[in-house]
Amino acid sequence: MEASVPAVDFQKLSEGDDFQKLSEGDEWKKLREACEKCGCFRVINHPIPETLMREMKSVVKLVHDLPLEIKMRNKSIIPDSGYVPPFPTSPLYEGMGIYDMHESPQALEDFFSQLDLPPYHRQIVKTYSQAIHDLASTISQKMAKCLGVVGVDFKDWPFILRSIKYSFAPENIGQMGAQLHSDTGFITLLQDDETVTGLELLDDSGLFKAVPPKSGSFLCIIGDVGHVWSNGKFWNVRHRVICKETGTRYSFGAFMLAPRDGNVEAPTKLVEVHNGRRYRPFKYEDLREYRISTGKRNGEVLDQYRIA
Repeated sequence: MEASVPAVDFQKLSEGDDFQKLSEGDEWKKLREACEKCGCFRVINHPIPETLMREMKSVVKLVHDLPLEIKMRNKSIIPDSGYVPPFPTSPLYEGMGIYDMHESPQALEDFFSQLDLPPYHRQIVKTYSQAIHDLASTISQKMAKCLGVVGVDFKDWPFILRSIKYSFAPENIGQMGAQLHSDTGFITLLQDDETVTGLELLDDSGLFKAVPPKSGSFLCIIGDVGHVWSNGKFWNVRHRVICKETGTRYSFGAFMLAPRDGNVEAPTKLVEVHNGRRYRPFKYEDLREYRISTGKRNGEVLDQYRIA
């Protein structure tokens, strides 16, 4: 069974950016319904060229093909933000990342130096990282505006540019590439693999449904911070990656995390609209470390912050 993932037209949202007309715009309604009911949506007609998307995928393949001793130089700044090798518990998964390059451009230069990337590939990563950071920030602002919240500087929020490789061999059919989980951050803006499938969503009826790829689009997935920040309005969808066919699967993009001070809480306006705060404020770092240390990754860790 395939998931019905709404497609949101970024160009239409940008053309109809008048706050007074939000309730009248079909695209804005579609965006809000996708955030509240599905927890994810496809972003189409965005400003990132497909040529750049293809070029970035070629760089991702290149860095994941580097020797292990070189990839290990990609150190984590916060837990799991750098290179994550295959483990016995997740043998099909491998990840690399760059943390908070918007605030610290040196992070990007360090990544280049650690992996000894040629100038041509460095320029592709620079251009792509800036473009997807801008797109993720703008989409986050539009999501907030759906709820009547304006003036949030999502461009200042730390994010991870992350790439993931799944190595699927014939003997792996039916095995998990990534266990069922929700993402920790506000949103994940993902360039999904167009040829090797495997991503599945868990719907509200408890069924797993495959996410079909769509060339030239980005998949926006709402995470735990998005759920809490929206005072429970946005759905932090659970998803997994399962091996369904032989091949190497690549996905990569921006993982927008939380406010720079790390404090996760719903804006006052949403608390007033919903007649109370549904989660007590907490530090993003605490959430991330708790999930990693306990292995609880399905969003159930938010229950400890829930206000009865």
